[in-house]
Amino acid sequence: METGKFLKIPGYSKLEKLRQDKRVIVYLICVLIATILWFLNALGKDYNTTLEFPVKYVNVPKNRFLANDPPEYFRLKVNAHGFSLLRQKLHLSFTPIILNINSLVSNSKPDSQLSYAIRTSGLINKISKQISNEISILEVEPEILTLVLDSLRSKEVPVSTNIGLTFQTQYEITSPIVITPSTVKIVGPTTILNKIDSIYTVRKEFKDVKQNINTEIELIKPEKTHLTPKKVKVIITVDEFTEKILTVPITVKNKPDSVNIKFFPDKVKVSFMIGLSRFSGISCDDFLFTVPYSVIQKGDAQVTVALEKYPMFIKNLKFTPETFEYLIEKK
Repeated sequence: METGKFLKIPGYSKLEKLRQDKRVIVYLICVLIATILWFLNALGKDYNTTLEFPVKYVNVPKNRFLANDPPEYFRLKVNAHGFSLLRQKLHLSFTPIILNINSLVSNSKPDSQLSYAIRTSGLINKISKQISNEISILEVEPEILTLVLDSLRSKEVPVSTNIGLTFQTQYEITSPIVITPSTVKIVGPTTILNKIDSIYTVRKEFKDVKQNINTEIELIKPEKTHLTPKKVKVIITVDEFTEKILTVPITVKNKPDSVNIKFFPDKVKVSFMIGLSRFSGISCDDFLFTVPYSVIQKGDAQVTVALEKYPMFIKNLKFTPETFEYLIEKK
């Protein structure tokens, strides 16, 4: 009876639960301490592992160019204490290994005129000094580092545009696109420059055009080259076009003064599209239709005229007729 009353003492169950929780906490602390001691003991040992380091290539010999793409990373098989390896692997990114190209190639003989094959085992001392004196490098991958050094040269090349144009109704371009400068200087490896005949602008689209365009456009730089300048000025002259009709006389080439030639009809009818700004400035004198006198002497019933001169800025040129009857009159 008294025992039952003891069990019903308020707070007794809570005290018992707290006593059991303390045992669990003590157990977890012991496990944590044991784990830490094991981890510290493990870090005190030597290990072999592989680390990956970025590589930066500097100091290319004068008037030479690194023409290939050497590896961006070296895989290093290393041996070191666990603490040293842990410090390295805790870094989010490794400091790059710096390789002096001028120094490397001066101590090597090229496999060919341009290519150098360098054993990375010979670079271990250089790399070790840059990483840590606590880490021993056993191997470097790749085993062979290939460097291709091409000679640098420069040349002038023409610029070509890559432009898309759409115009509003009756509007057209009036003259060839003007590019300033029309040529650019490109500097790069000889092997690359030998394949380059021109430099293109980036693609540019102009829609519903009805007025002149004056803009700068960037150039597309070929890989491993330098351009001067990097942009060009592009001028596109635009005008509203309308039709004009003229009648032009025929000229007989090498005609003797003793004869006259009459043609039927007596003139060529010419139609074409021209910009409004030039409409009033063009006349029949800007066209030349000819027939050689030697053709007339053959005695054929009709002769064909040839168009020898016309303005380059007109469009959709048509003329009629193309053949003419004629009459020879002696003076």
